[in-house]
Amino acid sequence: MHHVYSGMAATELQGVVWQKSRHSNSQGSCVEFAKLPGGDVAMRNSRHPEGPALVYTTAEIEALLLGAKDGEFDHLVA
Repeated sequence: MHHVYSGMAATELQGVVWQKSRHSNSQGSCVEFAKLPGGDVAMRNSRHPEGPALVYTTAEIEALLLGAKDGEFDHLVA
């Protein structure tokens, strides 16, 4: 895989496996994640799978997941 950067077209991330939550809505509108070979994690919008992928370190994803589990972002959907 060539140089990976945040904002690159998700279609350039060949060979990765995209995963979405089992809680995703029936229209398929959700966020998908993929573990990259170098250890980073890519995120894309399932409505635009060819669109940009945001690339994060595992530490950044861990902080996001811990915050979500603690309810820190619950106000965004209330």
